[in-house]
Amino acid sequence: MSKVLIADALSARAAAIFAERGIEAQVMTGLSPEDLKRIIGQFDGLAVRSSTKVTKALLEHATNLKVIGRAGIGVDNIDVAAATQRGIVVMNTPYGNSITTAEHAIALMFALARQLPAADRSTQEGKWEKSRFMGVELAGKTLGVVGCGNIGSIVADRAIGLHMKVVAYDPFLSPERAVTLGVEKLELDALFARADFVTLHTPLTDATRNIIDAAAIAKMKKGVRIINCARGGLIVEADLKAALDSGQVAGAALDVFIAEPATDNPLFGHENLVATPHLGAATNEAQENVALQIAEQMADFLTTGAVANAINMPALSAEEATRLKPYMHLAAQLGSFAGQMSERGIETVTLEYEGAVAELNVKPLTAIALTALLGPRAQHPGQRDDARRADGLPDLDPSRRHRRRARSHRRRHAVRRRQAASGRDRGHRHGSGARRLDAVHPQPGQARLHRQSRPHPQRERRQHRDFPSRPHRAREGRHRPHPGRPAAHRPGDRPGLRDPERDQDEGAQVLRRHQGATRND
Repeated sequence: MSKVLIADALSARAAAIFAERGIEAQVMTGLSPEDLKRIIGQFDGLAVRSSTKVTKALLEHATNLKVIGRAGIGVDNIDVAAATQRGIVVMNTPYGNSITTAEHAIALMFALARQLPAADRSTQEGKWEKSRFMGVELAGKTLGVVGCGNIGSIVADRAIGLHMKVVAYDPFLSPERAVTLGVEKLELDALFARADFVTLHTPLTDATRNIIDAAAIAKMKKGVRIINCARGGLIVEADLKAALDSGQVAGAALDVFIAEPATDNPLFGHENLVATPHLGAATNEAQENVALQIAEQMADFLTTGAVANAINMPALSAEEATRLKPYMHLAAQLGSFAGQMSERGIETVTLEYEGAVAELNVKPLTAIALTALLGPRAQHPGQRDDARRADGLPDLDPSRRHRRRARSHRRRHAVRRRQAASGRDRGHRHGSGARRLDAVHPQPGQARLHRQSRPHPQRERRQHRDFPSRPHRAREGRHRPHPGRPAAHRPGDRPGLRDPERDQDEGAQVLRRHQGATRND
């Protein structure tokens, strides 16, 4: 029976779904990293939200872990690269709380436009400062959506309903999709220059980190309003505070912060800031939806092998999983074998599918093969030395590694030159039947698996020496043919044509001379 650990608070219905599918689910929330490391090895699945940090150090103890389920969208609390290297599938629920988060962004935009939080506080303090809170209309304003995926597209749809002009920046947004959504696709700088409101809906990656800094704010309209319901770290908070103080930014509404829980932040207390404690997905409907969805996805994977909403693996139905299961094992073995045979850096990998498997969904097989091929190469040389020391083996001296690679490289090139020479002769004799050399001997950095019988180079040379009917293709003016060996073409011969009777006589003469030399010896 498979076992799943629920490490963060989820709906009780999630544990019930696991039990209904024959999976043992244990709920242990609030565990320290050390406690989690001690018990993670006994579980096949791990269900988390945003509190539990699934690090590389933790995964080193997860010897049986097969799947990690994130009840929500963001997976920045999971080391996806380390999980992929270990063959662990990482799933999320991209649609479970999309509407809830989009609605929260719209709510914050309204709050900014009409200064609702400040007006609420003033009124409840017994003040009646009607003239102090002068807002702006949303209709007719331009909303700039940075990241037009699941949530961003819903925000754009709601904004269009408010009669706003919507422009969007998203490298993955196609022109056709932009037309369908009713938005205008722009480059980021053009969006900053035109937008009255800017809302962020991108994941936190190296490309998006600090996407809103002092330089970006300087490109925006004076009096722009900024909303962030995506991830902390997209905005440089110190630069935003300076812009709020100067009036370049009229207001900011933040649901996420760089450090959470955000108990102390330089932005707190600013009169033009609206702040909420990461409430984007905090509705009853959203919490129930993501808990049920991640439980169903993990149960399907552990019982049938079906993959849905995976970050590091293509989607796979239960029917496809059953048919692909033997091929998955084969793909992993082939990838591991190719990785061990390739001593140099791999630049190009070609996978070819033939026969019945070519009619199936081969994307998961490609992902598995690449994981097995490239996984060991992800280790740093120092990590490999650490592993050797742990096994009682000496370190690999870098100079020795270099010399071994250099010798292997020269040996491969020498073999490739010999085979290329014999391959040219075979190609001359067999014509179109000869295979391309680059398909048999890939260039350095390419990984291919082929089976082909090749003649021994020494045997090939003996065949050329003993049988004059097979021409020795010496370059004219560079090598003088042996007196007893006929040249490739005599003067007056038509290229490519030989006289069979003359070849037979010449061959007999060479054979008699050879036998006479043997008797004299």
